[in-house]
Amino acid sequence: MATSRPSMSKRQREKQRQEAKLRKAEKKAQRNASKDGSEVPEGVDPDIAGIVPGPQPLPDEAAPLDTDVYPITNDEEDERKSS
Repeated sequence: MATSRPSMSKRQREKQRQEAKLRKAEKKAQRNASKDGSEVPEGVDPDIAGIVPGPQPLPDEAAPLDTDVYPITNDEEDERKSS
């Protein structure tokens, strides 16, 4: 028996697989190139690098809403004027 050649559809599938592999490799190279180049100095934990000790600003979710109404007492009003 003679061996048959691979069909055209098999060649096309193989070519598509190779092209997909190349596209994936290019995307990976782009991701690696676009990563933030800021490196952490030696001896610093990268998880806490850049964190400033002390009170932190409140997130936007914690800011008072326009609908929140708090009555101002005379004592608070005097403190505001003197500041």
